[in-house]
Amino acid sequence: MSKVLVVDDDLVFRELLKEALESEGHDVLSAENGLEALSILEQDRPDIILLDIMMPKLDGFGLLAARKDQIPVIVISAIDSEDGRIKGYELGADDFLTKPFSIKELLVRMTALQRRVELTRAESSSELGSTGCDIKFDDMQYCVSIASRQVVLTQTEFKLFKYLFERKGEVITKQELQRSVLQKDLGRFDRNLDMHISNTRRKLADTQLPKTLINTVRGQGYSFAS
Repeated sequence: MSKVLVVDDDLVFRELLKEALESEGHDVLSAENGLEALSILEQDRPDIILLDIMMPKLDGFGLLAARKDQIPVIVISAIDSEDGRIKGYELGADDFLTKPFSIKELLVRMTALQRRVELTRAESSSELGSTGCDIKFDDMQYCVSIASRQVVLTQTEFKLFKYLFERKGEVITKQELQRSVLQKDLGRFDRNLDMHISNTRRKLADTQLPKTLINTVRGQGYSFAS
């Protein structure tokens, strides 16, 4: 099962596509334009984006240019011109499917694209392992260098990541992280720490690094992959 973000200004089309994808076991998010999609991407991370081009407020090309993630994108559009396809690919689209299309073909393309993404991530993990997880910290820029890749974090994210790294192999409770890094006690409904960890994992994934560098230990806390 995958989490899919459908970005299209045609409500009927969105609903039909959502129903078809959910019937295949996918979790579907929807947006009616690029601005709404960007807002969703700030809070959530789908596995794949299905993106229309012609939309109000911010069109598909605008979204491709504005986004900061590396989530795979299949453009689904009635526009079937060479220039349009080339522009989409230049802006980071991974595939292009012309409307109308069959759900069967869309599912095949989604599977093929996700397979390529997983292969790339597996190669990245292999590269990371071959380096012995050589990690360098830039305390001035809040930047972490891992296996020739750089991840820029916020100050809090950087401190959390470094705290966990320096204690890799240990399970660090949420209470300890909250007090040692965020400098306050953990409230019963406080999700601030979880949000920082989630954002850090997203940035790792966006840089083609494994999110599993930071592991969740259910009922206990977090640990850095040893």
